Amino acid sequence: MWNKLYNAAKVVQNDRSISPFIDAGGVAAAILTKQGNIYVGVCIDTASTLGMCAERNAIANMITHGESRIDKVVAVMPDGKVGAPCGACREFMMQLDRNSGDIEILLDYETKRTVRLKDLLPEWWGTYRFRED
Repeated sequence: MWNKLYNAAKVVQNDRSISPFIDAGGVAAAILTKQGNIYVGVCIDTASTLGMCAERNAIANMITHGESRIDKVVAVMPDGKVGAPCGACREFMMQLDRNSGDIEILLDYETKRTVRLKDLLPEWWGTYRFRED
């Protein structure tokens, strides 16, 4: 599945200038949902810092299509290697679902080394709010 996700991200990754203020596609991401669907997104970098990371773009695509539970995430960097989501993306993913800590993130494409989101955000501040349901 990691190869499929990596390739889906590479298809949309296309580093380009949209305008003198906006660049897009340096980083691309693909997510696999619990329902088995793949959604992709690219980073959008703006001069005013109002941009969006590739992971959050893919998640927005997922939510637009009526889903909210992620199984796997891969982010492809400009050099073709994969990397961990930034802090904002980690936080966004954690807030999606009480089980988001189990999201599997690819850290190394060659070795297929992964990590769970909860390992990147130990002692997450919002856990108690899911317990109130």
